Amino acid sequence: MTSTRCVGVLLAGGAARRFRGMPKGLALVDGIRIADRALSALRGATERQVVVANDPRAARWFPGTPIVADTKEGLGPLQGLCTALTAAGGDPVLVVAWDMPFVTTALLSLLRAAGESGASAVIPVAGTPPRAEPLCAYYGTTALATCETLLAHGDRRAVALHEALPGTRTLGARELGALGDPGRLLLSVDTLEDLAALGGRLPDGEDTARR
Repeated sequence: MTSTRCVGVLLAGGAARRFRGMPKGLALVDGIRIADRALSALRGATERQVVVANDPRAARWFPGTPIVADTKEGLGPLQGLCTALTAAGGDPVLVVAWDMPFVTTALLSLLRAAGESGASAVIPVAGTPPRAEPLCAYYGTTALATCETLLAHGDRRAVALHEALPGTRTLGARELGALGDPGRLLLSVDTLEDLAALGGRLPDGEDTARR
């Protein structure tokens, strides 16, 4: 059955220990905040959007977009996925981590279409060796109960969710390659060196708010 609604969720979290503790999504690539690039892709592929963030400054960073905090902090990326699914209120979700500057609407639409064809989750896979990217993915409504069960058993890994779900589908190089270089599409800016390699920069004070 095809869903008529899907919620786009920007996952704006992480300790950013390799980023001087600064909010990674506020760094600029080609003059645009990474988080805004990801949100733009989500807006093109979903009917509504929310930001999952625990930082009290998030409302200032993303004016006009609902902010949802984790009910329990410190439980890692799996808790962020659980919060995203809860915030969707019974709709499926497309999630994107806020440090991924090259995610496109076309990629997210492909994930959504695959999910609405009957998959419980759709995860892109890229790299050598192939690696799943659970923080740029589609999750159906049945994923919430599984996520809660995993957390209750002490698992905090994002990959645990799609590993535990029956009916998960992966999209590999063949499917992703039609949209561009999979490695670039799924690139995350984890370190200051990663940012420098892209010609990006940390924000000035006035750049922390959306333009």
